Amino acid sequence: MKFLSAAAATAMIASLAQATPPRTQPDPSVHQIRELTKRFEDVAVAEAEGYVPASPCETAAMMGKDPALGAMGVHYARPDLLQLTAFEPRVDGVGTHTDFNEPAVLVYEPQADGSMKLVAVENLVFKAAWDAEHGGRRPNFRGRMYNYMADDPSTDLDEAHGFAPHYDLHVWVHEPNPNGLYAQYNPNVTCDHAPTMGEH
Repeated sequence: MKFLSAAAATAMIASLAQATPPRTQPDPSVHQIRELTKRFEDVAVAEAEGYVPASPCETAAMMGKDPALGAMGVHYARPDLLQLTAFEPRVDGVGTHTDFNEPAVLVYEPQADGSMKLVAVENLVFKAAWDAEHGGRRPNFRGRMYNYMADDPSTDLDEAHGFAPHYDLHVWVHEPNPNGLYAQYNPNVTCDHAPTMGEH
């Protein structure tokens, strides 16, 4: 292997320092996300790529909200993208992954025949890890700020769904949502046919 001389290495470093910084990649379009995640319509493909069931089927009513808001569905998560570090007393991690071309979480609606219908994608980043990297600036996607989720110990509900404080954002690219593209719940989604965790 041929190594650069000291003079050549110094010249290269100097030229890189003067070069224009690379432009950041723009956020993908909704159409692009839909196309790149379409393969996960088959939940077996998602599982083969490392996604695992991470929640029961969640509804607005479970969180003490108006049932008319609908449901989220069943979340399948990629532990490697979330970089999980603990499961007790809450699920925690150090992941700061926000690329919706490769979402950390997929959301499915259980169907009457036992199958799972892909309805949304989601990214979730843990607050402590994100804030350490970004100075407390909340993540956003195409101008939409992520939701901040933390449990309120003064209530009987678990507002953070068993997770440590985090930021998250759903994008309903596979099921139209009357509540909005980035809403947490979708009235077109139901948990009426939800299996018990692990029974899919």
